[in-house]
Amino acid sequence: MKEVIIAEHSIRPGEFKEININIARLPSRTQINTPIYVYRAPEDGPVLALTAGMHGDEINGMEIVRRILDLGHNKVKRGTVVCMPVINVYGFLNYSREVPDGKDINRSFPGSKSGSLASRVAYHMTHDVIPYIDYGVDFHTGGAMRTNYPQVRCVMQEEKNAELAAAFHAPFTIDSPFRPHSLRQTAAKKGKNIIVYEGGESVRFDQHAIEEGVNGTLRLMKYLNMIDEAPAPSEENRIVWNSSWVRARTAGLFQNAIKSGELIHKNQVIGTLTDPFGEFKEEVKSPTTGYAVGLNNNPVVNAGDALLHIGMDNFCRLGGDGEE
Repeated sequence: MKEVIIAEHSIRPGEFKEININIARLPSRTQINTPIYVYRAPEDGPVLALTAGMHGDEINGMEIVRRILDLGHNKVKRGTVVCMPVINVYGFLNYSREVPDGKDINRSFPGSKSGSLASRVAYHMTHDVIPYIDYGVDFHTGGAMRTNYPQVRCVMQEEKNAELAAAFHAPFTIDSPFRPHSLRQTAAKKGKNIIVYEGGESVRFDQHAIEEGVNGTLRLMKYLNMIDEAPAPSEENRIVWNSSWVRARTAGLFQNAIKSGELIHKNQVIGTLTDPFGEFKEEVKSPTTGYAVGLNNNPVVNAGDALLHIGMDNFCRLGGDGEE
C-alpha cells in the first residue's frame, strides 16, 4: 500500500489521527494551532481534502466539515479524508474574514515561512497539506449580508475539474478563473484539483447550503470510489458560463422582490430602492435573463453596491425565454 503523509505525520491504514499545526501565538502568548483530522481507510484510494474557514466569518463551510466529521462521513471505505474545519483560527475568534494584520489568507498563497501572518498560514497549507492530497473541496460562504445560492466554482476548461463538479452536483456550477495567490491556484500549479463550494452568507447558518454541501461531498466521494452510496441530487445542476452584478444606481433602502436561486427574466423587477424620507421610489430591473446565484440582504445600500449576482447558462445565453 502507498504511504500517506500529512504534515509530516504518517497515517496507517484504518487510523484516525488529529494533527495540530502550530501557526503562531497571540500577544498573550496563547498558542494558535490549526487542527487537521485525518482518516485513512483500510483500503487504498485517493486522498481528499475538505477545507473550510479560510475566512473566519464563513461559518457555513465550517459547519459542513464539522457535520461530516460528526456523522462519521469522513470514515470512508477506501482512500483518505483530510478535514480542516477552521483554517483561519484568528478570524474565527474575531468574527473576521481576515487575520489580525488585515490580510486575506486566500490571497497570500503560496505563502512564506517568515512573512505576514496570513502568509505563514498559507505556507503551512502549501507545504504540509497540498503536496500530499489528490483532490479537494474548499468550502466558502457569501460575504457579509450577501447570500450565495449553493454553487461550485472551478475552471471548467480543465476536464478533471468539470468531472468533480458534475459529481458534486450543486444547484449551480460556475466557470470561474483562478483568484491570484489563492489555494485553488497554488494547488493547480502542483497538479492538484480543488473545487470551491459557496453557500449562504457570513456569520449566519443556512441549513439548505449546509445540507447541499454535505450531500455534494458524499456524491463526490462516491464518484471517487471512496464510498458505495450517496444521496441523490435534489436539484438540477446548471452550468453558469457568464455572470454579472446588478448594482444600485443610487443610495437608499433596497427591498428584494426575488429569491436566491430563482430564474430572473430580462426587465423583471428585482426590487425597489427608496429613501428613508419617502421622497423617491425606484424600481430596479434585471438587464438580462439569468439565475440569482447571489443576492444582497442588506437593506441599506450606497450607489454602486451589488444587489444581485446573476448567472447565465446556455439556456439563458441563447435567449431560452424568448426575451434575448
